[in-house]
Amino acid sequence: MSKQLQDKIALVTGGAQGLGAALCQRLAEEGCDVVIADLNIEGAQQTAAAIAEQTGQRTLAIQVDISDEADVESLVQQTVDAFGRLDIVVSNAGILIAEAIWEFPAEKWRAVMNVNLFGYMLVAKHAARAMIPQGSGVIIQINSKSGKKGSFKNSAYAATKFGGVGLTQSIALDLAEHGIRVNAICPGNLLDSPLWVDSLYSQYAKKWGITEEAVRQKYTDQVPMKRGCTYEDVANVLVFLASDQSSYMTGQAINVTGGQEMR
Repeated sequence: MSKQLQDKIALVTGGAQGLGAALCQRLAEEGCDVVIADLNIEGAQQTAAAIAEQTGQRTLAIQVDISDEADVESLVQQTVDAFGRLDIVVSNAGILIAEAIWEFPAEKWRAVMNVNLFGYMLVAKHAARAMIPQGSGVIIQINSKSGKKGSFKNSAYAATKFGGVGLTQSIALDLAEHGIRVNAICPGNLLDSPLWVDSLYSQYAKKWGITEEAVRQKYTDQVPMKRGCTYEDVANVLVFLASDQSSYMTGQAINVTGGQEMR
């Protein structure tokens, strides 16, 4: 099979584990050399080594706090120094802290904003500085269905994701004349991800007094296609948006929700 992203240089934030690691793997399988950026440097190094061994592509692990501008600037510079250019940036790093609005500690609300929205802005800013001289590039934010519809007792996360859609559209307008496209992907619930399997099922089961299996069924039943979102579902859209097949698309926030969100 032909590789859709042969010889491209990709950078993924939050790439050490979970969805981020799966996206790094898929980009490498499509022919990219990949920079795995994460606050968890040990995890990033392990992911980088595994992907390099499995795919034969060059990989590089870099520690970064995406809410720190000096860190982000250094990340992009190290990428360009190592590989000579930067073609694809995936802003995937994010955090989720959920509280009712009347109980939400202000410092925790701000922490979500700093990573999910301010961090995305910093990544896009410094990626753009590397891409503008090239006259090409693709920036993709991993957003959420919570960027399209409010989320119960999850105001900070939803606010950052709504903001991410507006930021994506605005950056797309800024960069269109430079040949750089900017889009977002809005996945549904990743029901087989570590976040759900290791944490959310048990939390919700205890909260609602039901079994973990019932929690999963509850969330599955909310989806018209009757299944959760998978890493592959997201990766398929990522590859499309990163490739020339989507060359006339910018400023879009693409739902990958099984019909749960249609706006």
